[in-house]
Amino acid sequence: MLTVASYNIHKAVGTDRRRNPGRVIEVLNELDADIITLQEADRRFGARAAAIPPLLLEQYSDYRAIPLDVQIDSMGWHGNAILAHKSAEVIAHDILHIPYLEPRGAVMAQIAIKGFDLSIFGMHLDLSGLWRRRQAATIIKLARQYGAERPTILMGDLNEWSASGGCLHDFGRSYNFVDCGRSFHSRGPIARLDRIMHCDQLKAVAGGVHDSASARKASDHLPVWARVAAA
Repeated sequence: MLTVASYNIHKAVGTDRRRNPGRVIEVLNELDADIITLQEADRRFGARAAAIPPLLLEQYSDYRAIPLDVQIDSMGWHGNAILAHKSAEVIAHDILHIPYLEPRGAVMAQIAIKGFDLSIFGMHLDLSGLWRRRQAATIIKLARQYGAERPTILMGDLNEWSASGGCLHDFGRSYNFVDCGRSFHSRGPIARLDRIMHCDQLKAVAGGVHDSASARKASDHLPVWARVAAA
């Protein structure tokens, strides 16, 4: 089995409005997942530096950020990043250009770990429902191109407040949703904004929201996780 997770780290700014990347790393270690997609992984202004300093991640976690070869100081692309356990083999990676009203993007990586050879997609979709659906259509098309030969997992903050409409309907025609639960706001979760989806080559064995004392402080989102196996 493989454990994957998705986490909007809010640029490492916690619910106390303090920037503390160490708290985020603590939550990552609690998750103990094999692959994690991050949203808001870079600072918003200036050089868009990584919200988690690379040396801190290297020294205090078992993860490495998959290099996207875009911005020198950033961890991700438009804030989207993929972390893999240090034992993973990264076969390929890319940034994905998607239509947007406000700057948005998505990322992908092909990763071999624990006997799995997967395509992983990370995303943070628009606040506008119309643009979310346009972005979903583009990501679905790209996922078919990149992931045709591999089991595929898509994760991220979809910003979709509806129960089954909008981009959820679009993704649901091609992928299966893991029933993780409510992840936003971390102090009192009311919405399922963070989602994990998988293709028919995989099955979800378990899923949930990581609701710990550290997670409630580290970001305004709680991480979601899933354990998957071959179908």
